Amino acid sequence: MNDFWKEFPIIQQQLNETCELIKHQVKIRNKEIEAALIELTYSGGKLLRPAFFFLFAQIGDEQKQDHKQLIKIAASIEILHMATLIHDDIIDDSPLRRGAVTIQSRYGKDIAVYTGDLLFTEFFELLAETMNGSDFLHTNASAMKRLLLGELDQMHTRYKKDMTISDYLRSVNGKTAELFSLSCLEGAHFGCASLEVQRLAKRIGRHIGIAFQVYDDILDYTADVKTLKKPVLEDLAQGVYTLPLILAMQKAPERFAVYLKKGAAITDIQATETAKLVHELDGVNDAKAFAKRVTEKALTDIEKLPDCLGKEQLTLLTELLLQRSF
Repeated sequence: MNDFWKEFPIIQQQLNETCELIKHQVKIRNKEIEAALIELTYSGGKLLRPAFFFLFAQIGDEQKQDHKQLIKIAASIEILHMATLIHDDIIDDSPLRRGAVTIQSRYGKDIAVYTGDLLFTEFFELLAETMNGSDFLHTNASAMKRLLLGELDQMHTRYKKDMTISDYLRSVNGKTAELFSLSCLEGAHFGCASLEVQRLAKRIGRHIGIAFQVYDDILDYTADVKTLKKPVLEDLAQGVYTLPLILAMQKAPERFAVYLKKGAAITDIQATETAKLVHELDGVNDAKAFAKRVTEKALTDIEKLPDCLGKEQLTLLTELLLQRSF
């Protein structure tokens, strides 16, 4: 985290405080699980969601802000994200997360389920401390619901051979874009920015979240295990057909049929052959172009924000995500 945020020293300091609070929040009697949660917090995640929260807070009125409240809300956002990662690893039977052995792989799925659920309670505890009486309690509950529905949408479309872009975006809008949108909106709101900035923040976050997920899905076809820090082609093997594959399939569905009809029985060799087809039919390049268009929508809206350091850094960070390899 430190290297990534060295160009953003103010954000880096706020994220360090956020991590320290998370470390405090996850203190439990089971020291092995506590250590695993702390490892997950510090093990290479970029903390992008709380970072966008703080960047939008910078656009608000610093004189009216409550620093401790901002740190707690940022921590709640990351804790919610961590909970979903743990549950994702259970569903996908993932052995690695950010280069470290996952909780489900190390301790079993039963312990991992309860660990993820524990983080949900920590999320709501921080909301109760910071938003009691605020409409944002409902906003957070609704966002969490949409996030979970996005995950269910993805599970519903597993191994769907006629997967469409609309199917894909329905899932992405929930499972990834929703939390980015919430982070940006809450940063603007609790940073005491204007209603117009809050409206823009919500939309900017959604576009950034969509682009982020598309790039994440591209990496499944382009990165190696060392870079990705988890198994490559994992989505394909799990029947999660993402944008690079969908765009390539639209050009020659019959060429993919022989592989996709295997469903969960697809072999590593067949998955590799499928990935080669995705590249051959420009699925990766087309997905990159899609993500770039969505990112440009976010940049257009960022340009409408008031001129300040936060706006400059938002632009820089959003452009930096265009070249992501993590």
